[in-house]
Amino acid sequence: MTGESLPAVSGGASPEHDDMLWFAEQFDRHRARLRAVAYRMLGSLTEADDALQEAWIRSIRADSTVIDNISGWLVTLVGRVCIDMLRARTARRESLMGTTLPEPVVSTGESLDPEQASLLADSVGLALLVVLDSLEPAERLAVVLHDMFGVPFAEIAPIVERSPEAARQLASRARRRLRGTVTTPDADLARQRKVVDAFLAATRAGDFERLLTLLDPAIVLRVDPGSRPWVGPTVLAGATDVAGHISTHAIRFARLCSTALVNGAAGVLAASADGVLAVAGVTVSGGRIIEIDLLLDPERLAALHIATGS
Repeated sequence: MTGESLPAVSGGASPEHDDMLWFAEQFDRHRARLRAVAYRMLGSLTEADDALQEAWIRSIRADSTVIDNISGWLVTLVGRVCIDMLRARTARRESLMGTTLPEPVVSTGESLDPEQASLLADSVGLALLVVLDSLEPAERLAVVLHDMFGVPFAEIAPIVERSPEAARQLASRARRRLRGTVTTPDADLARQRKVVDAFLAATRAGDFERLLTLLDPAIVLRVDPGSRPWVGPTVLAGATDVAGHISTHAIRFARLCSTALVNGAAGVLAASADGVLAVAGVTVSGGRIIEIDLLLDPERLAALHIATGS
């Protein structure tokens, strides 16, 4: 469904046909917002599109005459689908080890294309999605729908099978868990690019001392290797350890790296003639890199759409 309209409706002019046509029109009208909701909930464009497809199927079983606010109704419908998907994912992950990062939105251009810009409104960086992924499904839904999309707690409550006050408490608990863990990146994209370019130059040179000057002392490096063989920790903290790891291990493919836009911020794309090798979301704060989220999973990278931007 990425970038596509929902299925066209054909047939006679029956009431059911009119309902399906109306729902199809409303889905198309609100698709960008619904996809943004699903991406914040799931951290995956592929799963977000799956969620919208499932929501569309559910919508055509509904009675349009009882819907007062179609925009809000569609958002809560997508929320219901997403929380079901999150709960299923949580059950699957109980047997998995290691770090699983969200799916990044990547562009090689100077700016995001219109669809990406709509998807990433309000600065949904990769680091924020990592933190949201640490929440329980009900907490994530409450804080995403209420704080990011303005859905009243009275409409969130039935989705999480709680009272409106309990839904409010879920969002409050989520905010407490998020507080102090979400880093505000430098707003100036050109400044971010300058830092990332310097980081890549130091990496190519294996310059440990230069890397130390570019990394925040409290930097965190997260690595999602997927099925790719990986030696070492998937989470590393502290400038000395991160600089040592990068100057030792990343120098081999640093020449294949270039600066790209990753979730609207300066990041890194590593590619060869065989395809994409890695994507790194980089958070620059106070002129230094404070977070690096490195996706190495070959299956997910092979399916990644890289926009050219403008």
